[in-house]
Amino acid sequence: MSGAMSQRMGPLGSSLVIHLGGAIISALLILFLGGVNWQAMKSLPVPYFFAGLFGVILYFSFSYTLPRVGVAVTSSLLILTQMCIGLVLDNYGWLGAPVHPVSFLRLAGVGSILLGAFLVTK
Repeated sequence: MSGAMSQRMGPLGSSLVIHLGGAIISALLILFLGGVNWQAMKSLPVPYFFAGLFGVILYFSFSYTLPRVGVAVTSSLLILTQMCIGLVLDNYGWLGAPVHPVSFLRLAGVGSILLGAFLVTK
């Protein structure tokens, strides 16, 4: 849906619609279900506040890539990128993640995803 919307409205307009829609739904869920610890926001590390920016960057990456290479390749590249970033975060324990060192098996798993990403391009 986001790819089709981006082709009709452009990446900026569709990003606004998607993120505004998500913000409205989140606000309604908070309103009716509660469960937000607003005091905890004061102690969040500053990098956590960039999560929305990363979401917009991800969306623009999708908007650019999807019409050029298709849904399957774009999705496989997303998964591959997330796995690589996950390995780095796990290895160093960054952003509060528990430390899980990189191992041959974990690299083999990423290699398998890389092979899958390559195969969907064929």
